[in-house]
Order: sequence, then structure tokens, then C-alpha cells
Amino acid sequence: MRHHNHEHRRHARPPHHHEHDLHDRHRRGGSRLARLFEHGDLKLLILHLIAEKPRHGYELIKAVEDLAHGAYAPSPGIIYPTLTLLEELGHITATAEGPRKSYTIAEPGQTALTENQAAIQTILTRISAAQPRDAAPPILRAMENLKTALRLKLSTTEQPPETTQKIAAALDHAARQIEEA
Repeated sequence: MRHHNHEHRRHARPPHHHEHDLHDRHRRGGSRLARLFEHGDLKLLILHLIAEKPRHGYELIKAVEDLAHGAYAPSPGIIYPTLTLLEELGHITATAEGPRKSYTIAEPGQTALTENQAAIQTILTRISAAQPRDAAPPILRAMENLKTALRLKLSTTEQPPETTQKIAAALDHAARQIEEA
């Protein structure tokens, strides 16, 4: 571990290199997370959206993307760990609905929203002012959702041949639609 820290210092990366990496990724078509959110903002925004109405993870991704006018779409790799954290804190509760979970605000989550009302208004103002630069964020979000769906479907149990063929046909159909777009 000490060796790893030494390597980190030797490369002289800025102390907040993760945020800089996010800015760099945006220029290459990646996330604009660092520009729209500060630490803890996404948790508050998710609480706010769940307080409006119970939602699934995918619905939260779409709701954030809609608020940002397509300028930012959080990936499942960001949303689901945040939901797990909020659930562990007791701020939300999850109800299984088949393979998906629906998330509902809990009393501690409502208290956190009340205590952070000014911060939430600032977050909503900042995200609604976001301007989409191109079509890449919605496409990247959709690609992440596809990867997550495939990973969940194919990793649970052995799939019968007809399911595998059905998935392949859906992917082939999507590829044809993209070529014709």
C-alpha cells in the first residue's frame, strides 16, 4: 500500500484528480457529473425525486436526464450504488416488483430533504440550466442500461436457447434501426 501511495505522488496528479478525469471524459463524450453535481448533490436529488413519487432505478436515470435536458444521464453504475447507500442509511425503502425494485421515501429521508431544502433548490436550478452539447449523453445512458440489462439477464442462471435467440434478435433489430436512423 505504501508503494502505491508513493507511485501516486510521483505522478503528481492533482488532489482532486477524479473530478478532472470526469471533465476530460466529458470532452471525449463521457459524463458531465463533475460540472453538475458537488459531493452529496446526487443523493439529495435522488431523495427529492423519490419523494415526488416512488420510482425504479431506471425511472430515476430518466428523470435526472430529463431535468438536465439530456446534458447528463447518470449511469446505472452511479445510480444503483447511491440507492443502496440511501437504503442502508434508512432514507428510502425498496420493494421488490419482480426483478426490479421500487424505491419509496422513508421518514429519515424526508427529514433530510426538509433540512436541505435550500441545497435541493440550488441543485435543481443548476441542473435545469444545463445545456446539452450533443446527443452523446442519452446514447451513453442507453448503452449503459443495455449493458446492465444484459449482465443481469445473462449472469443469473443458464438461459434456455430460445431466450438467447430472443435477446440476439432484439439486439440485431436495434442495430438495424440505428443503421437506418
